[in-house]
Amino acid sequence: MGRNYKYKKIEDKTARGNFFLYGKNSVFERLKNNPASIKKIFFKEGFKDKDIIKFSESQRIEVEVVSARDLARIKNVENHQGVIAKIKQFAFTDFSDILTADDKRILVFLDSVFDPVNVGAVIRLCACLGGFAVVIPKYNACDITETVLHIASGGENYVPVAKVTNIVSAVRQAKDSGYWVAGTMADNLADSIYETKMPFPLGIVLGSEGKGIRDGIAKVLDLKISIPMEGAPLSLNINTAAAIICYEAVKQRCLYEKK
Repeated sequence: MGRNYKYKKIEDKTARGNFFLYGKNSVFERLKNNPASIKKIFFKEGFKDKDIIKFSESQRIEVEVVSARDLARIKNVENHQGVIAKIKQFAFTDFSDILTADDKRILVFLDSVFDPVNVGAVIRLCACLGGFAVVIPKYNACDITETVLHIASGGENYVPVAKVTNIVSAVRQAKDSGYWVAGTMADNLADSIYETKMPFPLGIVLGSEGKGIRDGIAKVLDLKISIPMEGAPLSLNINTAAAIICYEAVKQRCLYEKK
């Protein structure tokens, strides 16, 4: 369920300027899964990754070998690892296509998440676990940026990502399509994830780094879940919380599918 998904793509008409992908993993996964989205690849002099070079040649993608100084002028980041790809703007997946697909992926709704590192990490997590789709809001949240794709490390090639105008409306649309939707809340307002039987098909709402899920979304949830913590009175980063919750969802989905 985690590979080679086939959905209609929606280009972001509001996007402007060049879009760059950098780092070996990010470029290599894009070469393997979506080479048509790559316009050109820049290699630093002395770059020796044979797999990336071989795939670039086999796909007949335009390449250019440049000095370290010129590569920095193309994209001034420290962790490019000697390769930068100029790519098309990110193409989102139609949310309706995800809802009506035969493979009912677990939906991960990101509510007001602004940190691109967190968004990228969630996408990578969902790609590794398999069978997920990510839904982000169009406004008041992080978009899919170059940093997001770098942190995702190629995960965007395995996880459909939809952009919706309103998360509350998207949650309602998912419920109308037969999904149950759970949301993460403080433990005094929700049931322990380990004691909650999750229904499927399932959507999970993850709140912002500081404020959590907004009240308007909380009102339309079917389940309110929490991660019980008996240690220090600290909060979990959204990446860590997502890993725990999504892993538990995958475990329960396996049991559900065996019935």
